[in-house]
Amino acid sequence: MNAPSPFADHILPVLPQPYLVFLGDTTEPGYAKTAFGLRDWARDMCVGEYACSPDAVSAGLRAMTPAEAKAAGARSMVIGVANPGGVIPESWTAALVEALDSGLSIISGLHMRLKDSPVLREAAARSGQKLIDVRVPPRNIPVGTGRKRSGKRLLAVGTDCALGKKYATLAIAQAFKERGINCDFRATGQTGIMISGGGMPMDAVISDFEAGAAEMLSPDATDDHWDVIEGQGSLYHPAYAAVSLGLLHGSQPDVFVVCHQPGRKTILGLPDFPLPTIEEVIALTIMLGKRTNPDIRCGGIAFNTSDLSAEQAEELMARESERLGLPVADPIRKGPAFEALVASCLGDE
Repeated sequence: MNAPSPFADHILPVLPQPYLVFLGDTTEPGYAKTAFGLRDWARDMCVGEYACSPDAVSAGLRAMTPAEAKAAGARSMVIGVANPGGVIPESWTAALVEALDSGLSIISGLHMRLKDSPVLREAAARSGQKLIDVRVPPRNIPVGTGRKRSGKRLLAVGTDCALGKKYATLAIAQAFKERGINCDFRATGQTGIMISGGGMPMDAVISDFEAGAAEMLSPDATDDHWDVIEGQGSLYHPAYAAVSLGLLHGSQPDVFVVCHQPGRKTILGLPDFPLPTIEEVIALTIMLGKRTNPDIRCGGIAFNTSDLSAEQAEELMARESERLGLPVADPIRKGPAFEALVASCLGDE
């Protein structure tokens, strides 16, 4: 019998929704992943988009001023783009102040904190609105205990960073809910937190408390409840393996899904480090995961086949599924392969 969670009274922050998505003056689509993620997974929570330059990238949402968005029901403006260094440039300041004065709080996942800007602090105080930095973990995160918790958990792990762990877990959580399963998506990164309205910014947690943060994120639950937990980094990443291991131990998943992008040969940004094989990731995840859940198992593999045609993707996934003896699917393409992956995760094969 599991003891009550000692962390149950730690409440994670909930973000004010709906959102107005701010695109700044960013012209590079690669820097707008947060905006695109919100568009793809939380479109009903996005009333529109706002840019401070006519040349800015668009997420395809309705163009609105902050005042128009407030009238349409928006409660906050989310900074949906990032730039090198994660700073707030002066060219954005007037637009951010306009949003605050229009009655919208500001939400940011950048490295630079909103409250570090005297101008924004003054505008927030004047308007009574909030400056919310989602890359700031809650206070008093406890050290992990390793205690087995009630409920069921699924964690995404990866052969590398930035290859689809967030999209995979969002798709799996959606599929679980469509099957009538009691389920929550647990966000561990800034975009996931903005999509779901709450979560734990694992990459901002001090290493000693990573496992404890994961335990807070996924507390005791009923036996029929699933937490589908967004993964971070890779156990094989020379720089980011620490957050991956802490998340694995604290999540103590019953099932994990390996996320991989076919064609990637080396660790992103570190060309001297070859990508591990899927088999290596499965073996290492089971070996390390058994420390806090001896019954951990692999439910299958999620491929990011965005660079392949539908025919190429289907052929590759079928071949890899046969070779590995596990379901292989692209969660975005869906189809029978994805249904098989979901069934495997649930133990319904």
